[in-house]
Amino acid sequence: MNTTVTKGYRFFLLALIFLMGISAERVGLIEYYSDPWEFEYVLYLVRQHLYLVSVSMALAIVTGLTAGIVVSRKRFRKYAGLVMYVVGLGQTIPSLAVLALVMSFLGIGSKPAIFALFIYSTLPIARNTLAGILSVSPSIIDAAKGIGMSPRRILLEVELPNALNVILIGIRVALVINIGTAALGYLIGAGGLGDLIFTGISLMQTDKLLAGALPVVMLALIGDYLVELLGIIIIPKGIRLAT
Repeated sequence: MNTTVTKGYRFFLLALIFLMGISAERVGLIEYYSDPWEFEYVLYLVRQHLYLVSVSMALAIVTGLTAGIVVSRKRFRKYAGLVMYVVGLGQTIPSLAVLALVMSFLGIGSKPAIFALFIYSTLPIARNTLAGILSVSPSIIDAAKGIGMSPRRILLEVELPNALNVILIGIRVALVINIGTAALGYLIGAGGLGDLIFTGISLMQTDKLLAGALPVVMLALIGDYLVELLGIIIIPKGIRLAT
């Protein structure tokens, strides 16, 4: 049964790739990528896009992990709802509105785009960090206390390792949102693959539109896979099997 499903999946994937290749040829995408000048420009925009994503995600991971860990402590747990509400304010506002608000006091360029992406990406990380730590079995924590572990060691050696799977899910969600939203940075002069996407829409040129959209999709898929691979590497095997 599993062999049949695997063969069917591979056949479907090959057929999909074949159909995508035909479609790409018809709309002129392959010809567009074949132009060395255009291909070099696409790579330049990819580098800009990766810069926006990497800087904003680094800030979001640090802030989200810190906020989630702090409000998971007993003395601060009563403020968890308020902190998550404040952290999540950015996601209640449409992304274009966030960019417009940030642009009003940071101007145009990469800085406002990074700040807006940072706001948009922090909530899933903070929320999953809190949820992951709170989901750790109290009996495990009691056992750690029983052998004399300090609160800091319990956090670093017991709670965080057991919460890593949930935390990484939050990071995966934030990363995919970030990569997609970063395309809007073009509207405030931050560059990125949104340049090709919006230019293609304005000029009604499908090849330009797809030349920008396809790398965004690929970056999201690769980013999601890399975070999943990171989980396999850093999450202890026993914890992975238990989840």
